[in-house]
Amino acid sequence: MNTRLKAWELVQLQDLSHRITKGTTPTSLGLSFTDEGILFVKVESLREGRINKDLCAFIDEDAHQVLERSQLQENDILFSIAGTLGRVAIVQKEDLPANTNQALAIIRLAKSINPEYISLALSSRVIEESIRQGGRGVGLRNLNLQQVSEFTIPLPPLNEQKRIVAKIEELRSKTQKAREALEVIPELCDRFRQSVLAAAFRGDLTADWREQNPDVEPASVLLERIKRKRLLEAKTEKQKQVLLEAYAYEEEYGDEVIPEEWQYIALDKLCYSFQYGTSAKSLSDGSIPVLRMGNLQNGEIDWDNLVYTSNEDEISKYSLNPGDVLFNRTNSPELVGKTSIYRGERPAIFAGYLIRINNSSELDSEYLNYCLNSNYAKDYCWQVKTDGVSQSNINAQKLAKFEIPFCSIEEQREIAKQIKGVLQIISRIQQKYQSMESYLASLDRAILAKAFRGELVEQDPTDEPASVLLERIRTERATATPKPSKTRKKAKA
Repeated sequence: MNTRLKAWELVQLQDLSHRITKGTTPTSLGLSFTDEGILFVKVESLREGRINKDLCAFIDEDAHQVLERSQLQENDILFSIAGTLGRVAIVQKEDLPANTNQALAIIRLAKSINPEYISLALSSRVIEESIRQGGRGVGLRNLNLQQVSEFTIPLPPLNEQKRIVAKIEELRSKTQKAREALEVIPELCDRFRQSVLAAAFRGDLTADWREQNPDVEPASVLLERIKRKRLLEAKTEKQKQVLLEAYAYEEEYGDEVIPEEWQYIALDKLCYSFQYGTSAKSLSDGSIPVLRMGNLQNGEIDWDNLVYTSNEDEISKYSLNPGDVLFNRTNSPELVGKTSIYRGERPAIFAGYLIRINNSSELDSEYLNYCLNSNYAKDYCWQVKTDGVSQSNINAQKLAKFEIPFCSIEEQREIAKQIKGVLQIISRIQQKYQSMESYLASLDRAILAKAFRGELVEQDPTDEPASVLLERIRTERATATPKPSKTRKKAKA
């Protein structure tokens, strides 16, 4: 302990507590949870130093009486010792009656100790280090009650504890206001992104460009050229018939006003094929990655959490080419239809829940990728998806009939270029937002560190030293009448 802090003491948590225990899972005693009744607090119920009642379960009065050991009292401190370690909350009067399970330690402090101060101490870097050293378990990290009891706490005089708590609350209120101001940024960025995409596919983004380039080929002329080219490339009468049927389809979905040079065109008039990915089992290692739906993020390929294959037949059939657009055909209702572009960063194939769109050279892959990630395309996906128990599906036939706002290849490239520029700005804003979030978190940690070094508030020489406070706690314990032990009641049959 710093020699300047003469009135402080370094103590173990058990020296400040009348009791440190934990609860029991009701089902282990033949008890059941209920839809309402007495709050049953779990690790996930602890939020920002308090109990979030919306995240609690419930038990009935009989179960509460059986679980007598873990009946909570006002100012008890709850500390998570299993799963997510180190979450802390103080039980408030309005939380009662309440109970908890074995994943939470119940710390019942001596009345002379400020619970807010101890709660903050348990959230500090000193305790985080103890958690890192003490957490153990196979698969699920945990601490035992002995380890919690032996946590070392820097203890100032009681009045200084109160001053420290008040100062931390004052400073945290300022960082919280900053957080609240920052919270709107992700939503604003998403709305801005979608407004840019909407403007792009209405033709608004390139209105000036069209004025400066009046001689570009209209979509109708370009489409007729694509049709002639594809019919000439058809190798069989069957292929030719399929193409004629596709071009005979009359578009009906697009209802947004677009420039007169543009046209809504079904994708199958502009694409050669819509290929499902491999259904073969992937492995944890292999020669090349197999991209899955989780690897499609925000229009790009996320190269984390990969699986692999070394099957040469699969690699030959499903190898991706730079510029391939991948469409997620099966996912949750909110995520089905998300799309990313493969840029050839490394060799890869794609899994069965994805569709590779083999578009013609007259449909720019970047333009297609941006369009399929717009709200216009998401609205279409929402209308045509089929819903299962937990997942939705959009098959290749429905994807083929998506009507893309189609314009000259030159304007497509210009639109993609302008969108990319705006998205880079949005990305920089998001990075600054994340940096500010990290800074505020580190600022909170620094405030706590300073507090428990005795540097946050002034020491008052007239304060009763912590040593006297500890002696009073020892006296309280020595004179306290032991509570008769009770045999745990058995659950009713």
